[in-house]
Amino acid sequence: MELTDDDVLEILKLFEQSKFDFLQLEQGERKITVSKGGYRPAGTGVAPAAAVAPVPASPPAQPAAQPPSTPPASSTPAAAVPEGLVAITAPMVGKFYSAPAPSDPPYVEVGSRIEAGAAVGLIEVMKVFASIKTEVAGTIEKILVTNGQFVEFGQPLFLIRPDSATKR
Repeated sequence: MELTDDDVLEILKLFEQSKFDFLQLEQGERKITVSKGGYRPAGTGVAPAAAVAPVPASPPAQPAAQPPSTPPASSTPAAAVPEGLVAITAPMVGKFYSAPAPSDPPYVEVGSRIEAGAAVGLIEVMKVFASIKTEVAGTIEKILVTNGQFVEFGQPLFLIRPDSATKR
């Protein structure tokens, strides 16, 4: 049995209502890892979000489960980030939004200059919205997801060219 997006959202709802701080679920090729407040238990092998490559989701059993206009999950794993760029990854599983409200402009566009700590989007889980913030200052080079797309933990969302001052 394959997990649908609705199944994942129900799991997230139950997790949010639970007293657990961390959940890792694997089914075939799909791996879901969620935590509350950035909690990562020692010894689980879970790397920080920036270093985790997304696991490709299995195609839905029913084609109608995902609108044809929605692209598949990003095909740019964290390991394939072009040299000189930094990926901003999804801190949790949920639905990505590029703007605070449908009538508002997006937080960032390709070419936008951002400061470290700036919000670049939102992820919604069970009507709770969490800001996606960047840890580096720089310029948005590429947006890898579309507004309303379901994203997985660790999935690259944006590629940033860091300012020369922040490069190592």
